[in-house]
Order: sequence, then structure tokens, then C-alpha cells
Amino acid sequence: MEMNRRILTSLVVALLGFSGAPGLRANDMIPAPPQSHPILFRNATIHPVSGPDLARSDLLIDKGRIVRIGAGLETPAGAEVIDVTGKHIYPGLIAADSSIGLQEIGAVRATTDLAEPGDLNPNARAETSVNPDSELIPVTRSNGILVALSVPQTSGGLIAGTSALIELDGWTWEQMTVLAPVGLHIFWPGCVIENDPRYPKTPEDQRKDLREKLHILDEAFASARAYAAAKLAARPDFKTDVRWESMIPVIEGKVPIIVHANEIKQIESAVDFATREKLTMILSGGADAWRVTDLLKKNHIPVIVSSTFEIPLRRQDGFDMAFSNPAKLAAAGVAFCIAASGSDAEAPHLRNLPYQAGMAAAHGLAREEALKSITLYPAQILGVGDRLGSLESGKDATLIITSGDPIEATTNVEVAYIEGRKIDLTNRQTRLHEKYMEKYRQLQGGK
Repeated sequence: MEMNRRILTSLVVALLGFSGAPGLRANDMIPAPPQSHPILFRNATIHPVSGPDLARSDLLIDKGRIVRIGAGLETPAGAEVIDVTGKHIYPGLIAADSSIGLQEIGAVRATTDLAEPGDLNPNARAETSVNPDSELIPVTRSNGILVALSVPQTSGGLIAGTSALIELDGWTWEQMTVLAPVGLHIFWPGCVIENDPRYPKTPEDQRKDLREKLHILDEAFASARAYAAAKLAARPDFKTDVRWESMIPVIEGKVPIIVHANEIKQIESAVDFATREKLTMILSGGADAWRVTDLLKKNHIPVIVSSTFEIPLRRQDGFDMAFSNPAKLAAAGVAFCIAASGSDAEAPHLRNLPYQAGMAAAHGLAREEALKSITLYPAQILGVGDRLGSLESGKDATLIITSGDPIEATTNVEVAYIEGRKIDLTNRQTRLHEKYMEKYRQLQGGK
């Protein structure tokens, strides 16, 4: 997955019309430098997420990590002290499914690097195509989302490639990458659609297509296992194949498969496949996950719920099917987190992630669980729970300072830090706001 960055930048500048407007230049966000001195935040309400809230407490960060949390902390030599009385400190939010960095303008093919052609692309790596200069990144992080899983897509294929967890600030994709690969993404074939004259293929033809797709998937994993065995045996005729090479960590259980499936039959088929192949599996999508909680819990399969802003899958389903899905998973004891839909159309709207959690909270999910579903839980599911997702000593100083609860639409994210680096929260939308505020001030005679 590769892209000519000059062409991309030129297209974005031309299409958005920023090149001639002072203060509205495209790609002018300068990444923050590394933390150079200790910073002590005083008198905030701190929400560790992993423990009870701490009123009127202090938080000390240094060298990109959280040093201590508590009341009345001693000020270290050379520390910057910031009074945040009346404010709230939360861990940075994590988007567990997105196309951020891989998509800019959906209608312009040259600005989109989401997918490779063909059914099988296990060697495609999302991180190498991430565009650090994307205008969507500053917009997203301005609402508190500081870390996101960048996921390759597929157009009718099966294995899309591996995803990367990235910080939403940095000069290069190497600097932005927190963890890669996170998982090998498999887009499970759809179910057979019966008695629908609008669908062009007959049910029998659909079954034939489904059998062929699943056969291709079985053959791919069989080939990867044979390749791994040949490599281990050091056969003289052994030749490197980048597709099967990239699957060795998956079949060894070091990297999970992340299966995108929504309907109950898809989920059951995917779980059966993962069990048969002895693979570690994460379910993404999971619209029907609440219907198969026993199966998911038995096989220790966590769910990335994508998303709560969806309409019901079926005419007979309740209107709140997507809204209440997380609450039902929580009640059943299934590990889960909440994400956006992850589609290419969702990339410009990833900033709305906290409101996805808010919707779940409004439909039965405890507010504490709703907050964890976009902080601690995605960190644990994606394999970075030791670094991100909560405010604890030793973890990354990736945090936000807000006016209130981030899942409330009325809350403002006022300051953000990624590994102790203070992040610029201005973006294309704030610049346009300032531009037109100035217009109306001029129209009113400068008042």
C-alpha cells in the first residue's frame, strides 16, 4: 500500500482551496516536540478509568510518562505547574476501527489508499500508507481521540491486510505507530439472501459463491501453514513469499485475526473457523453479537462494536438494536469496546466516537462502562493495555483536559497531550470558524 505524497498534498490543497488563504493552508499542523521538562497539573478532577475518580488531585508527567497521581504532590525541580482547577483529566480516547490516515477525500481516488485488489492481501500493511499530513487527523483529535486503529479495507475480497495502532500526531508513519501489526483483518463473506427480488443472484448462486470464498480462505491458511513448515525445515528449494510470510505470526497465535462480521450466521461461521484453525480472534462489527453471547464468552472472543449509530439489520428488529448492543454484551460478561463503523465514509466523522459511547449509555450501558469502552477496553483488546487507556503511573502521558464528561456533546476538549507532547487542537474547522467570525466582525464595523 503506497501513495505518492506530493500528488496527494497537491490535490488536497487544490480541492480545499487553502493555498492562497493566510492561516488556512493545508497540512500546516506542526507535530509537537518531545516533552522536555516535567509538567504538574494541579487541582483537577482526575478520572483514571481503572479506578475511582479523584477530586482536587494532581498529576505529574515527565519524559512522556505518568509519574504520579495524588493530592498535594511535591513540585519537582524545573517542572511547569499548570493550575487546572475546575477541569477534568481523562485518558486520551481510542478509536478501535477507522480508516484514518488512509483516506482523505472519498471522491478523489488519488487521496484514498484503503485497499489492494484481489481476495488475499495479508502482506498489506496499513501503517506504511498512513498520511501524517491528513486534514482529518487534527479534526479527529480535537474531540479527544488521540489514538486510532488504522484498518485496511477490501473491495469484495477476504483478507485485507494488517492494521496499525497510531497516535494522531507525528512527522512520519514510523513516529506515529504505537503497535503494528495489531491484527490480520478478514472480511467474512455475507449470508445468503432469500426471497428478495432486488438481489440479482439466486440463493443457490449465492451459496455457491459463499462456498468458493470459504474454500479460498481455507486454502490460504493451509498454504501459510505449509510455507511456515517449509521455512522451518530450511528446505533447499524454499523461496520467500511475502503473503504467507506475513501470516506466520497469525498462525503462531502471536497476532490475532480481526474478523469483520455482523450477522449471526457470519459470526458463528467465523468462530467455527477460528476454533478449527486454532487462531486468536477478535470480532469487529458484531451487530448480532448480543444474540450469540454464550458462544463469544465460551471462546473468549472480544467484540469491537461498530457502531451504535446504525439502523436495525432486519425489519423485525427493535429500533434500539444497535444502541443497546453494548449493554447486552456487558451484562453477559463479553469483553467489548465501542468504535465507529470503520468504513471509508466514516473517516471525516471519527470525531463523533465519544457520542457513540454516549448513545450506548443512554440505552442501558453504565456510564463508567461507556467511558471504558472508548479508553481502557480498546487498549486491552488491541494489546496496549499496559501503555494506554487509563491514567496510571508508568503509562503513556496521553491524556485530555476537558470541561466535563467527554461522552457529553456539550463538553469541550481544551488541551491534549500525546506521550507528554502538547498537541495543537486547531484544525481546518476551527480555522474556518475563525475566518467567518472575522467576516461578521467586519460586517458589524469591527465590533
